Amino acid sequence: MSEFTTSYQPLPASGYEEDEVDTPHMETDVLIHVVPEESSKSRWNHIENLDEFFARVYQYHQRNGFFCMVLEDVLQLLQFVFVILFSSYLIECVKYDVVFDEIYRNNTHGHHKVTIAESVIPLDQCVSSVRPFVAICLLVAAVFWVLRLIKVVYNVLKYWEIRAFYLTALKISADELPNLTWHEVQKRVVEVQQEQQMCIHKKELTELDIYNRILRFKNYQVAMVNKSLLPLKYRIPFVGDYVFLSTGLKYNLEMILFWGPWAPFENYWHLKQDFKNYHKRKELADYLSRRLIIFSILNALLSPLIFVWQILTYFYTYAEIIKRQPGSLGARRWSLYGRLYLRHFNELDHEFEARLNRGYKPAEEYMNIFTSPVLVILAKNVVFFAGAVLAVLIILTLIDEDTLQVENILRMMTILGAVVAVCRAVIPAEHMVFCPEFLMTHILKEVHYIPDSWKGNAHTHKVRQEFAQLFQYKALYLLEELISPLVTPLILCFSIRHKAYDIVDFYRNFTVEVTGVGDVCSFAQMDIRKHGNPQWVKEEQTQADLYHQAEDGKAELSLMHFALTNPEWKPPENCSVFLNDIKDQAVNDANAAVVAPGDNALFTSLHTFSALSPGVYNSINISSVVPGPSGMASAHHSMRPLGTVPGPMSPPGGSHLRGAGVAHAEGPLQGSGKGILASLHSSGALSGSATGLGSGPTSLDTGHFLSSEVSQELSSAEMSFSALYIHELHRRRRQGQHRLEYLDFDGRPHVELQELGTRLTFDLDPMPGHGGVRGHMSNIVESPQEEKSEEEMSNEDAITFVSFDERVTKST
Repeated sequence: MSEFTTSYQPLPASGYEEDEVDTPHMETDVLIHVVPEESSKSRWNHIENLDEFFARVYQYHQRNGFFCMVLEDVLQLLQFVFVILFSSYLIECVKYDVVFDEIYRNNTHGHHKVTIAESVIPLDQCVSSVRPFVAICLLVAAVFWVLRLIKVVYNVLKYWEIRAFYLTALKISADELPNLTWHEVQKRVVEVQQEQQMCIHKKELTELDIYNRILRFKNYQVAMVNKSLLPLKYRIPFVGDYVFLSTGLKYNLEMILFWGPWAPFENYWHLKQDFKNYHKRKELADYLSRRLIIFSILNALLSPLIFVWQILTYFYTYAEIIKRQPGSLGARRWSLYGRLYLRHFNELDHEFEARLNRGYKPAEEYMNIFTSPVLVILAKNVVFFAGAVLAVLIILTLIDEDTLQVENILRMMTILGAVVAVCRAVIPAEHMVFCPEFLMTHILKEVHYIPDSWKGNAHTHKVRQEFAQLFQYKALYLLEELISPLVTPLILCFSIRHKAYDIVDFYRNFTVEVTGVGDVCSFAQMDIRKHGNPQWVKEEQTQADLYHQAEDGKAELSLMHFALTNPEWKPPENCSVFLNDIKDQAVNDANAAVVAPGDNALFTSLHTFSALSPGVYNSINISSVVPGPSGMASAHHSMRPLGTVPGPMSPPGGSHLRGAGVAHAEGPLQGSGKGILASLHSSGALSGSATGLGSGPTSLDTGHFLSSEVSQELSSAEMSFSALYIHELHRRRRQGQHRLEYLDFDGRPHVELQELGTRLTFDLDPMPGHGGVRGHMSNIVESPQEEKSEEEMSNEDAITFVSFDERVTKST
């Protein structure tokens, strides 16, 4: 990255012209100021820190209001006190020689059981004899707790202020709050801006402005992972490639790069001026390198205390769960790295969590189909032997409960039960079917991102290992968190520090100033012309080179997601061109399928969508896109693997909303009505007149689903289908780039197959008796390449023709 010298550039507010802005660009020192509170209307004028304010407005909604927020913060304080005092008491005040060495003691009165009073030291004696190390830990904990108390008091005051904002400005009561989506709250915030001018630098706020402020630093993190700026992947001997990003390391990176005292940002909304100057590059890189060394030293000094705290916290959190469900450590979770890799630009927490929750089930099923035959054989035999012994002990206990008085019998039963539970988690289900490609496609449908190298290779151990970096064992997560205090100083000093120049370049090259918002990551503007990937969009739609383009379709999919989640948002012209082009391409594919049924991107995506989401598919009535006796209604039956049922594999409908409340719904409950499926209906491409299969109203004609539960899933269903369709277009574009550029026909025009969007020319001859046309394929000059396998040939695009006796030009 060191060779790029792109200068920092300011941008106007997204969706507005320069002359619409009331005031010039923000000054470097002060963004906005506070006006004295004179009335309820002027109270919210000129809010000083809109980043913090909008973030608190969002958290107030997501955390269910004032009382729940205060209660949660206070209980966290009490939990901290309990962990420290209870742990200190166990260390200093318990007579473990009495507890463990003599359960029954001999005395002059015979045998008696040890009491609690005999096994603990009196409190006054215990306090007077505290060891120095414990005393130091208590002192540090007390200082930390006082700081947290001050922060909680400050937050409570802010919560009360946000409560007043909801009541007086947004006109939302505490009773009404749980019944409103964030989309509805955000609409009221935009209206309040017009009335009270919370931001003085522009008259109107857009949805993107609010998202940019709430997610300013998160967008930078997502972009850094997308461009592989942060060295988080390491090659470990005997393990191979490994991704490490713990909570502690992530916290240190956020402090160093965003909000800490020496961070590149001067305040929440403004990058320091020096980071915009190329001539300061070396000086800033050296400065950042020194800061990383200082932080690594501080982490090394504090690592003993942090390590002890980690052990205590996770012990109290997971000990009871592990005792009750020993197999819970075999469960999986999305890794911290995966949460950055899979996140869209401008995606709020509740939207992102909803996607991951929908993708959890297929991801878990995918990982479970990979088993080691040796390990399975060993696990089955261990279950047999351990289970036999455990069964005998249980029967003896049922016969005579005095069996529990035998020394170590209870401990043995506990250990045997845990061994059986862990081994059973290793053994695959008896009726499980091996269908990795189907499950990987389902994962793609929900989480929207997988590398190109995974497609068609989901059955390989390599892909499984790479996916495990995104979807890791919970036990591995706990291990990473425990060793994080020891590993984080090394990573900061010997890995991150060497990226100082690249980080400085990244801030300069990918920071833009947006009027009314401040300095934001340029990727967060979802500018297809500036950051679009030529493999995901048409060449004329982007000017991005390899350095500036977003990877894995991040800019394109993020733009589609944001447009569906915020249907009132008016995208800039270059963004609108991309969105409209995708919809037009889908309409063209639908019309082409009507005239000449065959394989195209829409046809393939609908087949996949119907197989993965039969419930949603049937509710939106889109089966008319595919002419033929079978149609799409039965496609999912042929594609669903044997032994699976529609329920678990289909989207959860409104289930996750019923549990979490509509506050966690993505976008408007009734859907946006602006997705690809809605465009197909509004254009008539799926109507009876277009398909010749009858007519009648459909739920998407008005942007609504028929079912109330499915209507809550409209945005996610539209986005899932959009992700499948965009990925299919991308696959065909990449496939076209690897084909022969020319196929010569004897005395006839050549066929040019270079990439998606290239015009294809064919000479057509009537095909008697078939009511269609065919290309004249005689005297084809064969390529000297090796013969393709049936699987490779089946993956090639089918060619459809639309008219007789003329040269037809068609886009793939």
